[in-house]
Amino acid sequence: MSNTLLTIDQITRKSLVVLHQKLNFIGNIDRQHEASFGNEGRQIGDSIRIRLPNQFTVRTGQVWSAPAITEQSVNLTVNRYRGVDMNFSDQDFALRIEDFTARHIEPAMSVLAAHIENDAMSMFNSVYQAVNNVGAPIGTRPVGQARKVLTDALAPTSDRTLILNTQDNLDYIDAVKGLFQDSTSIAKQYREGMTGRNAGFDVYENTLIPTPTTGTMPALTTMTVSGAGQTGSTVNIVAPGANTTTFAVGDIVTFAGCFRVHPETKQSTGDLQQFVVTAAFTANGTTPVALSISPAIVTSGARQNVSASPSNTGAVAKIGGASQVYRPSVAFHRDAFTFATADLPLPKGTDMASRKVMDGISMRMIRDFDSVNARFITRLDVLYGYTAQRPELACRILSN
Repeated sequence: MSNTLLTIDQITRKSLVVLHQKLNFIGNIDRQHEASFGNEGRQIGDSIRIRLPNQFTVRTGQVWSAPAITEQSVNLTVNRYRGVDMNFSDQDFALRIEDFTARHIEPAMSVLAAHIENDAMSMFNSVYQAVNNVGAPIGTRPVGQARKVLTDALAPTSDRTLILNTQDNLDYIDAVKGLFQDSTSIAKQYREGMTGRNAGFDVYENTLIPTPTTGTMPALTTMTVSGAGQTGSTVNIVAPGANTTTFAVGDIVTFAGCFRVHPETKQSTGDLQQFVVTAAFTANGTTPVALSISPAIVTSGARQNVSASPSNTGAVAKIGGASQVYRPSVAFHRDAFTFATADLPLPKGTDMASRKVMDGISMRMIRDFDSVNARFITRLDVLYGYTAQRPELACRILSN
């Protein structure tokens, strides 16, 4: 009996199934912009601008007054290239697809999926809101606080997801073990790693969440703001003596006197606005050094986000201790982050080339023959990109 060889289309489709099953973060964020990239005959390059919603001020009284509208956008760039390289003999391609998957595709695509998911989760460093539960196990209250953060930011109540690291998942299941249910609706929404639905979130466990190390600045810093009326994406701060401690990218800080406002009414909430550090910082004693932060401080107008500038000589505080490793859990609405893959071109003159798309994940497989070594050279490629388009719709939870 002659061998039954796998076709390139069969191999590619099976690879996509394995990859797709590993991505429970990417599978729960915005993917609507993927159709813009890599389409033959109408390529747009590697970047698009995503327009953010306009915001307006409300007039009091009858006199017309309309300030200029300044539209804002964020860039989504698809320029991250990852792949897995393999080579096979004719005998490998004669295997049944189940055997071929178990021996080659499953482990290869698991590694690729893990790298893509972990890479995309670096967007968590752009999230500037956090629940400070450091020193305690996660439970219903920290998750409820994260839910409040999203609601206060006017995140829609639908499409909310909670990604838990493995320790937080253990602690949270123990805290709410009597509340999860295996309903029909949950079964339809099932993805790998899903724990259930609770507190308005679809809850997932994920082992791939990055674990950044905080700067050497302790939580109760002796840093102070240097200068009144500061706005924008940097704040000058000083330290006593010859202090040269650091903030790391992703650290979350607050400034005395700088309170968050309601997104629409612009009334102070009484809670200090949180900011995330966007560039590595080293103090230089009493010499002012600019600390780069997000979001930018805006004290008036349609995009006002704080009640006032940080108080001159006011304290700077940080969540977490000095040089500590915290693996966050993250609550978010789907629109907080966006991810896209591009349709890679299919080259001519190769033994085989195929591309398949499943749930928006575009993968290309190319097979060529090495006549010197009598091997089939095989590669699987994914071209992708991501951005935190609306980080205000996400919140980190830092526990333990």
